[in-house]
Amino acid sequence: MSESPYRSGTTHFGFRDVAAKDKQKLVEEVFTSVAGKYDLMNDLMSLGVHRLWKRYFTGTAQVKRGDRVLDLAGGTGDIAALLKERVGKTGSIVLGDINAGMLTVGRDRMTDRGLVAGLEYVQCNAEALPFPDASFDLVTIAFGLRNVTDKDAALREMYRVLKVGGQVRVLEFSEVTIDWFKPVYDFHSFKVLPRLGKLFANDPDSYQYLAESIRKHPPQHELKGMMEAAGFSRCKFTNLSAGIVAIHDGFKA
Repeated sequence: MSESPYRSGTTHFGFRDVAAKDKQKLVEEVFTSVAGKYDLMNDLMSLGVHRLWKRYFTGTAQVKRGDRVLDLAGGTGDIAALLKERVGKTGSIVLGDINAGMLTVGRDRMTDRGLVAGLEYVQCNAEALPFPDASFDLVTIAFGLRNVTDKDAALREMYRVLKVGGQVRVLEFSEVTIDWFKPVYDFHSFKVLPRLGKLFANDPDSYQYLAESIRKHPPQHELKGMMEAAGFSRCKFTNLSAGIVAIHDGFKA
């Protein structure tokens, strides 16, 4: 596999420009730091609404009993747990994450819930997935794509491992669509969130990065175009909570 152009140049880490080859390590440090408090992080960032977003995300996915699902950036297992109900005993879910700490937290939590059968855990990079072509009926990634260095490569890999007729679903923080709400959202993101991160997790820097990473993520129409460029058809997005997050869908024709 040829080296991605991202690896030889620069990219963003929040609002900082960094060598692209260093971003993965920097992101890993953030998520190693917050792994044990990941649900708290999402509660602080979304005021608890992320739980509803995830239920809608999984409840409206194209998936049925017996399907095989890949959940990337699956971390703490929230998405996998919700999808496990839908694929049933005959289906299977691979929970993939690049961060070993997040993967460990996810496996422990799933085990505590009594969810063992039909689950696999794989430490993997979304830009170079260790799975054969056409391996999955559904590929999901929730709140993870914005942390990937080469998003185009990751989308191409999702397309490759998806079966014909399969669906990819991306749940991600996106661009707010209501003008009057934008300064309120910015105040929460850049003034309130880091302070909450310091208060509850003693880690304001990680929470500052996470807020900045949202603003650097491609907005709705741009990400839709990236998915189309990766080969997906019938691409669309659905805004939730005035565009604070969006669900992007694509299919392998």
